[in-house]
Amino acid sequence: MKRLAVLLPVLCLLLAACGEKKESVTAPSGSAQALTLMLDWFPNADHVGIYQALANGYFKQAGLDVHVEVPSNPASPLQLLAAGKVDAAISYEPELLLARNQNLPLVSVAAIVQQPLTSIVSVGSKHIRAAVQLKGKRVGDAGIAYQHAYLETILAHAGVPSRSVREINVGADLLPAMLSGRVDATLGAYWNYEAIQLARMGKHPNVIRMNQVGVPSYDELVLVVRQSTLVNRPDEIRRLVQGIARGYKSVRSDPASGVANLVRANPGLDPKFQAAAVNATLAAFFPSNPGSPWGWQDPVEWNSYGQWMLANHLISNPQAVANASTNEELAGQGL
Repeated sequence: MKRLAVLLPVLCLLLAACGEKKESVTAPSGSAQALTLMLDWFPNADHVGIYQALANGYFKQAGLDVHVEVPSNPASPLQLLAAGKVDAAISYEPELLLARNQNLPLVSVAAIVQQPLTSIVSVGSKHIRAAVQLKGKRVGDAGIAYQHAYLETILAHAGVPSRSVREINVGADLLPAMLSGRVDATLGAYWNYEAIQLARMGKHPNVIRMNQVGVPSYDELVLVVRQSTLVNRPDEIRRLVQGIARGYKSVRSDPASGVANLVRANPGLDPKFQAAAVNATLAAFFPSNPGSPWGWQDPVEWNSYGQWMLANHLISNPQAVANASTNEELAGQGL
């Protein structure tokens, strides 16, 4: 869609972070454009800025009628997006690269959680504070190929023979596997979710983050669209991205309000747990460089992580990495 010439009064989305450029995002005349956004999984603290944007009317002010959908399976969003069933989807950087390796024409337009959440988590009584202490231990994971590659990379980086560690597929039962003693630690637990649950239970968890033990850093959650949508409806996607940006910036200013709106829209959530998770994740919603706009995706990091996936035979097509992400729809970019 070409940039619209007939515009409503300009809606200024003032970007609060130090160093960010200010930009005016305009809404077209007429009725709001309907847009379907699919989450990566059930609503939780990671999505707090989206629900804040809905509650505060940021999408409506940008001329969008955003409908949030929850997938029945976390493997579904990118397939449904590629099939044209939804307009945008939240997913994970490694999952996007796997999809692109299968020639799905998808691209990430913003990083929502701008660092890895995936971690090796254990209860405090196991005394696993460093990767070298995994020797002789049982490590549970969800049976995902790239998590197996994470473990191999971490063990090699720590000088631990991989044969000395028993890897156990525990599926989605990461927390029960730890609490029951079936495994000594899990790889795939999030430091802002399972680790917080363990802490609230008085289990004094130890956390080893992926990007601190040899795995290249990556964006855990990303906003993905079809390449054709980016070509044909760039203005709409830009307004979506910057509406979401306003939501996360609002949460940074007032986390309690963000939690309240998240829980109000999803009454089954535990408010205290979500508040703890939101506060733990706040910094990860924003780039480490204060001069970069919300949603920034570091091209060097994306390439480094993509090359790691290629080297570990998780993907085979170098084109899956090339142009997998763009910052063109972010504030102050691509104008």
